[in-house]
Formats: sequence, structure tokens, C-alpha cells
Amino acid sequence: MRKFNIRKVLDGLTAVSAVASASSAAQQQQAGNRETEIQETLQSEHFQLCKTVRHGFPYQPSALAFDPVQKILAIGTQTGALRLFGRPGVECYCQHDSGAAVIQLQFLINEGALVSALADDTLHLWNLRQKRPAILHSLKFNRERITFCHLPFQSKWLYVGTERGNIHIVNVESFTLSGYVIMWNKAIELSSKSHPGPVVHISDNPMDEGKLLIGFESGTVVLWDLKSKKADYRYTHDEAIHSVAWHHEGKQFICSHSDGTLTIWNVKSPTKPFQTITPHGKQLKDGKKPEPCKPILKVEYKTTRAGEPFIILSGGLSYDTVGRRPCLTVMHGKSTAVLEMDYSIVDFLTLCETPYPNDFQEPYAVVVLLEKDLVLIDLAQNGYPIFENPYPLTIHESPVTCCEYFADCPVDLIPALYSVGARQKRQGYSKKEWPISGGNWGVITQSYSEIIITGHADGSIKFWDASAITLQVLYKLKTAKVFEKSRNKDDRPNTDIVDEDPYAIQIISWCPESRMLCLAGVSAHVIIYRFSKQEVTTEVIPMLEVRLLYEINDVETPDGEQVPPVPTPGTGSNPQSIVPQSHPSTSSSSSDGLRDNVPCLKVKNSPLKQSPGYQIELVIQLVWVSGEPPQQITSLAINSAYGLVVFGNCNGIAMVDYLQKTVLLNLGTIELYGSNDPYRREPRSPRKTRQPSGGLCDINEGTVVPEDRCKSPTSAKMSRKLSLPTELKPDLDVKDNSCSRSRSSSVTSIDKESREAISALHFCETFTRKADTSPSPCLWVGTTLGTVLVIVLNLPPGGEQRLLQPVIVSPSGTILRLKGAILRMAFLDTTGSLVPPAHETWREHHEDKDEKEKAKKRRPVSVSPSSSQEISENQYAVICSEKQAKVISLPSQNCIYKQNITETSFVLRGDIVSLSNSICLACFCANGHIMTFSLPSLRPLLDVYYLPLTNMRIARTFCFTDNGQALYLVSPTEIQRLTYSQETCENLQEMLGELFTLVETPEAPNRGFFKGLFGGGAQSLDREELFGESASGKASRSLAQHIPGPGGIEGVKGAASGVVGELARARLALDERGQKLGELEEKTAAMLYSADSFSKHAHEMMLKYKDKKWYQF
Repeated sequence: MRKFNIRKVLDGLTAVSAVASASSAAQQQQAGNRETEIQETLQSEHFQLCKTVRHGFPYQPSALAFDPVQKILAIGTQTGALRLFGRPGVECYCQHDSGAAVIQLQFLINEGALVSALADDTLHLWNLRQKRPAILHSLKFNRERITFCHLPFQSKWLYVGTERGNIHIVNVESFTLSGYVIMWNKAIELSSKSHPGPVVHISDNPMDEGKLLIGFESGTVVLWDLKSKKADYRYTHDEAIHSVAWHHEGKQFICSHSDGTLTIWNVKSPTKPFQTITPHGKQLKDGKKPEPCKPILKVEYKTTRAGEPFIILSGGLSYDTVGRRPCLTVMHGKSTAVLEMDYSIVDFLTLCETPYPNDFQEPYAVVVLLEKDLVLIDLAQNGYPIFENPYPLTIHESPVTCCEYFADCPVDLIPALYSVGARQKRQGYSKKEWPISGGNWGVITQSYSEIIITGHADGSIKFWDASAITLQVLYKLKTAKVFEKSRNKDDRPNTDIVDEDPYAIQIISWCPESRMLCLAGVSAHVIIYRFSKQEVTTEVIPMLEVRLLYEINDVETPDGEQVPPVPTPGTGSNPQSIVPQSHPSTSSSSSDGLRDNVPCLKVKNSPLKQSPGYQIELVIQLVWVSGEPPQQITSLAINSAYGLVVFGNCNGIAMVDYLQKTVLLNLGTIELYGSNDPYRREPRSPRKTRQPSGGLCDINEGTVVPEDRCKSPTSAKMSRKLSLPTELKPDLDVKDNSCSRSRSSSVTSIDKESREAISALHFCETFTRKADTSPSPCLWVGTTLGTVLVIVLNLPPGGEQRLLQPVIVSPSGTILRLKGAILRMAFLDTTGSLVPPAHETWREHHEDKDEKEKAKKRRPVSVSPSSSQEISENQYAVICSEKQAKVISLPSQNCIYKQNITETSFVLRGDIVSLSNSICLACFCANGHIMTFSLPSLRPLLDVYYLPLTNMRIARTFCFTDNGQALYLVSPTEIQRLTYSQETCENLQEMLGELFTLVETPEAPNRGFFKGLFGGGAQSLDREELFGESASGKASRSLAQHIPGPGGIEGVKGAASGVVGELARARLALDERGQKLGELEEKTAAMLYSADSFSKHAHEMMLKYKDKKWYQF
């Protein structure tokens, strides 16, 4: 029997395995030798996350204040936010940590400070002398609720009225309470049996600081003498008081009441009002009282040297004016102007020439804070025109439904958009300069231009110049003009798939270089626009209708259309691919009475005048199919070099040649796979009835999130393990079959796995098959099930041939699969640089015939470097899904890098962006994390927990762009911008504007010779003597608690290690040194003064006793 040497056998096996492993390693090395050459320059120290600026109208405003010397406006909101506005381009956002509503704001005029009173009964002192204002002191009232505050000009004592009717006095320097208290029971008549109600007004007599006017809600007004601590006069009225205002001479004041009346009182005649006015009341005959009106919520009484005083009020309309818009009334002499507002009035302030209350006020404008707007009225011009508002406060003019952010745009783009947008401006504004003109601009350290595009619920698009942390509207495009509008609800076509906002924009695809714009709307419509500087009248709007089906066994094809045969991967492009034509709306119902072949919206059939700017190139609409409404579009892409636009939904994909106005491809998602479909799909059960459906998810309010609003569109099995913030947890219903993120998903009986939507589209010039030796134009398609497929594009030559020969498209099968829906795709060359899609450069489309002849000879410009690469060079595809990212080497199609981004959540937005002359992948997850990864190796570079809660509005609007910039809609009216670049964070302090500037306080009004002689004019008061600790004692400790803020020098010490470390420390040292030098100077001056007084005293003593003998002392 032969013996086996087991050792030799083992040696042989190990040798074979070693050879095999060596050969596989060699193959891997060969495949990966390119990627090892790429030097990645981005490190984690290049990244830092911080908020930069907030733009837009302050959401839910609640308070208003103005500094008449610094010319700075402050607005407080119901969520505890504070927005400060100076000259156009100077604005600032701050936030109270508690999030309690701001009930009142008071500037320390020309001091660079502001006091805020909050609904949680706290007072805060803000330091505005730094670029990022901070709280210096806080005071929390424990036993009483704050209702009204008043800080007299150039005083450090703040009067605080409470719900109990008492008045406390706060020293704003130390933020401590004085022992001096005005108790309600001392202020009112002793005989009065009822409580007067909360304090609604406090002000000192303009001519006598020692007299304090206190208004109680019930209708009682008291003039309190601060020195004698008793009431001089009490004025009682039957109606509740809303506000009180003084005449500057201090002899009269005016009250506004809940019955729509104004009462004017002479200070020394408390028995009855000098005059009662009902501005909007109908004067009845027989001397009867006019009918009651709505409450006058606020009144201001402003005097002029040359003419009659102004009485300005809000509210007070009669009850029979149903449906009348909110009004501001300006009464000047005998004329009364009623100015209608678009939204309810929150507050208003009259801007006057002087900060002194005892001088002629000379009002020149009124700032009106509305619920959703800020209006400035010019009082000096006839007709009271409004000022043109230079702030970007119209973001929410129609609710924002989507937005895109572009950095480093072509330099001629902003001027081009501005010039066409300038023609859209309204006329009739005041000719004066915008009166809120305080502060200084920051230093511009950015050299590149940035553009934000917002899509809105009414179908409008707005382009914004967002360069250097400012925001200015450039141009507005109204897409609804393309469609016939129904005059009333009864006229509306029954083909609507949304109940409201049928023109709302869902997706924006824009090519900045060619200026081609493509939009997808909620009614399953796509509009392509071309930019032109010339006006044109379009006789017939070019239109295509596409019948995008979802069939599995029995594919319905309407007459005249054949579905192109699908080649399997590797078989080459199919020359027999048929080009499907568009489908005219011939009939509105099929043989069984169901709606068929009709679009949701009706395109206008009359000539359309198009102004310079964006003009319609083509309208594409998906149509109803056998009673089934078209599904909303989930992805969109346009390529100007190829002249193609492509879009997809959960039924399939369609590609259109917008130059020839033909449909090139119309396939169900499953048909893209050909015979290689990896999923078992059930046949479709035809749908006979229309399901109820809604419009684009309304991102107006972020509080209530209906079902499926923030659902990942991946399959249900992917969603089961998601750990989300509590606000989002109810939204993940595994049984729901919706495929799109909007609520208008047509749910059928097909399993979610088989209802696969197109989620990402990317045109590029790359390798489509492993055997390819050179890159060619193609389209990469990503689906919600994580599949990436490729469609090869065979383009005719440029010039005239491009318009005559057909573009041939042929699906080339699956490249790879990832976990979760595909979100973004991009391509890198051998050096690791981004390969941008091919594009045309912009040129005027409506040009002369000679120009057109030249154009025929031009080829579209392809900036893709891949076309000039050597055959041996390869590319890398970067693909990001909701769960992971992969880098694929092409043409070998080997996955060389892979990164699982999140296990428990899902990525809402992923972008491949450039930063510091390199590129990275930036992701924002539903759990609030912002992450960046290097490319191509996908090394984690940044992971910051940024947003504690993510609602659908943020999920829909969050976007990253180049140079470390990002933004999202933080509220229905505001855009929050942030940066993830360390360099921008360091430069931010310089870029921010300054709110406080050194301005001399105007001179006090002249008392005049006779007033000085006979004791007229303003009476001053030593408040320190009355309210100081020595006079009034200490306040009860339990009444209020002092909380030091982080805004003092100690607070800055801690913050110095943050955004602008060394600079802040250096400035801090200077500040401290300056402070110490100041103290030293004061001490030196005091010592000099005491030495001087001592020498004087000694000299006097010497003179007194010079001639006396020693025994006379």
C-alpha cells in the first residue's frame, strides 16, 4: 500500500493558494494602482461647522424697537429670537436660550445696548457693541409677571410694570432691583374696591421727569409723583386702555381704548377727557354716541414745529367692515388717511428727528411690523408712499417648496440676472433713502459669487445673489403664466391631482454655464426655460405629453409607440431603438369611461409675451392612464451640451430631446433592467378609482407633520430599524406604500419593493462597460432600491445635423447596487478631480441669421476632461445612497472604497462638493448629523450633531454647495446659512457687519430765556437720589434673581478659544488693558482733584490764621 506524505500535499495546497492569492492581489493592485496615486489633501482640521447668517423675515414677530440715534431696528419673535437691522447688508440674528416669546424691547439709546423682556418674566441686557451681540445680565422675576417696561432717554433706571399692577425699578448698569416700589393700592383711589388690572403703560412726563404716568388695563390712569411717593392726579374712564402717549409739552396725553375711541386728557383736569374721538365710528344724529368699533391697539401722538400734530393708530375699525384688511390710520390736522396692510399689525413705531421727548418730534416715517412683512411709510410725502424695502424679507411671499444653492458661479451671471430683474421692480415708492441706516459693513473676504434659487408654492422661482453672506433678490420667474387659470373652484378641471397649489415647484435643475433651467412641478409637469436678453412673443407654446406607465406583464402601448427593446448588458447599443413620439391629447377618456391621455394642467393656447429673462423652451406633462393619475416626479436632470432632459417617478423614466421636441425614452423602471431584474415582482392590478391625493407637502408650518412626510423613500424593510427624533417617529409607517416624499402618492396594491422610483439622475461622459476603451456620453440612473443603471446616448454630430438626426438611447443594464435609495452620483478623473458634466456656454438664442450660420458649425462645448484622456486612463464613480457611499473604479467596475454612513438613520441630502482645491462628500442625516468624507477614499473628516430635530421643511430644503457653504429653511420665512469650512469660520468675524458705530448724541432742546427765567421747560430729577440703595434700601431678594450673562469680559474669555481664537484673545487683552488704563486714569484724576482741593483748603486755612497769635487759636 502506497503511503501519502501529508506534509507534501499540504505544501502543494499552500503553494497553489499562495499563487492564487498572489494573482488576485496583483489584479487588485492593478485595479487599484491608479487610486494609490491620488494625494488627498483634505484633513479633519480643514472642517469646522458654524452658523453664519440668517436671512428672511423674522418668523412670528412679537416686538419692535428703534434707536433713533444709531438708526438700528430690533425685532423680537415668539420663539425668543432677536433680529437687528441696520443699513442694507447689516443684519444680525441672536437667540434667547429659553425660547420664550419676546414681549417688549427697549434700546439704551446711543449706548449700544438693548433690554429685552420675555414672556417667562426675565429681563436681559444685550451688548450690541460686539459683532455677535451677547447677554451681559439677566434678571428673573419670581413672584410677578412682567407686562410693560419703560426706560427714559439717558436714564439708567428701567421701570417694570407687572400683572399685579405694581411697578419695580431696575438699575440697568448692575441689573439689580431698587428698593423703590410703586404698589397698585397706593396708586389708585383708596375708595376703589376693585383691582385696576395689569400695568399697560408707563412713561414720564416729557417736561418733568419726577412725574410718572401709569396706565392700568381697567381704564385708570395715574400721574405719580416720584419724590413725594403719592399720586398727583387720577384719570378714570369706563373703557379698557390699550396704550397711552404724551404731547411733547407734557400738558396733554392721549389714551386708546377697547371700544375704538381715543381720549385726550389735560393733565390738570382729571375729571373728564378734554376730547373724545372715534376715528372710524359713524357719527349718529341727535348727538348720540357713535357706534362702538374694534379696539385701538396702539396710538402715538407726534408734534411738528410747522403744522398740526400727527395722531397715528392701529386698529379701531368699525365692526361692520367685515373682510376689511388691517389698517394703520394717520390723522394729521383735518385729514385722515387709512392705509391698508396685507397682514395683521403686530406693532408700529413713528420715527422722529429727535430722541428727546420734550422737543417737537418732527416725525418723518412709520415702521409697521406686520405678521409677515415689514413696511416703512414716508410721512413727509403726499399720499404717504412706502419705502422700497432693501432687506431680503420676501423669501416667503409664497411658501418655499424647494431650494438649490450654487457657489462659484460664472462672473457674468449675477449682472445678467440683475439686469433682467431690474425691469420687474414696482414703481411708486418713496424717493427718499431707506431711513434705517445704522451700522457698518464687514470686510468682504470672499471673491466668488453665490446664487440661491428658491421654488415656491405658487409656481414662482426666485434667484438670489447670496455672495459674501448677504442676500438680495435678483430675478423672479412666474411659471404659472404658461397654464390656463381656472377662475373659480367650479371651473377647475377634474384632472387635478392636487387640491391646492397645482403649480408648486418640486425640483430645480439648473446649468449655470449655459443658463438652461428645468423645473418639475407638483402636477407631474416639467418646464424647460432658456435665458434671453430680448423680449419675444411665443405664438404657440411648445408642448409634449408623456404617457409613463407602470406595467409588468402586459405593457400597454398607445398607438404609434413601441417600447424600445432592452439590450442586456454587454450586447452593445441597439441600432433598432425606436424613438417614441409625443402623445397629443386626443381623447379625455378611454373606452371604459376612465380618464385617459389627459394632463393635469391646461397649457395656454394664446400667444404668450415673454419679457427678457427666462423664456419657455418646452412644456412636458405626464398624462392620466386608464383612470390612474400621473405620479409626481421624483428626479430631474438637464444637459445643455446634449440638448436632453430626463425625469423619473415611481412608474418609470422618460427622456426628452428638447432641441427636436421629441420623446426619446419612455420606460417603466422594471424595463430598465431588461432580463436581469433582481426582484420578484407581482403583476399589476389595474386601478379603477381615483385615490384621494394632496399637493406638495406644505412646509409652511413645521409643527404638525402628516404621515409619510419625512419618510425615507427606500423600501419598508430598510426603514424598520430607523431610530429617529421623536418628531419623526410616527412618520415611519411600514405598511405605507408611498414612493415619493410628498403626500400625493398614488397607492396601489403593488408591494413597495416592486414600486421602484427613480431617485437620482446624472449625465456624464464615462465608461459604460468593462470592455470600453474610451468614455462616451451616457446617463446614470439611481433608484429607490439602491440600483444604479446606465443608459448609453448616441448623439448625432453638432450643428444642423443635431436638429435633423435622432438621438439614439439604449439601456445598458445594472452597474451596481447599494443599500438605500441612491441620492447623488459624481465622477472623478485619475487625479481625483471632479469631472463636471459636459455643457454649452450661454449665447443669445434669438440671434441674426449670420450668427445662426456660424452656430451651425459650432460643436457644443464639453468641459469633460475625460474626452481628452488617454485610453489607458480610468475614472472613479462616487455614488451616495441613504445608507452608504461607494467609489467604483471605471471601466473595471470594481468597488475600491465603501463607507457605511449610517446604520440607524438615513441620509437626507448628499452632495459632492469642492473645498480648499480638493473635493469631498458632504451628508446631512435625518438624525441631525452633518458628516463629510474624503474622496476617493471616503475617510470620515467631520461628524457633528447639528440639528436636534429634523422636520420635513428642513429635510426638503437642506443643501450643500462648494467652498464649504450650506443652507436650509429654518422657519417658513427664514433661510439659515452655515459653513463647514474652517477657513470661513475664521474669517466670519471680519465678514460680519458692525451694529454699533460712534455717533454723537444730538444736543438737547434749548430752554429759551423766558422759560429759564420763570421756571418753565423740562424739570430734571436725580433718580439716583430716589432709587439708589442709600435712599430706598435693598429690594426683597425673593422678588427677582440676578443671572450674569456670557456677554461680559469674563464671558468673552471663555469664547475666545472658539471661532476667532487668537484675534479674540488679542482684542480681549487690549480691552482689559484699556479698561485698566481707564480705571487708572480715573483714579489719577481723583487723586489730582483731592490734592488740588487739599491745597486750596490748606491755603484758606493759612489765610484765616495768618495774623492770629498762637493764644488766639
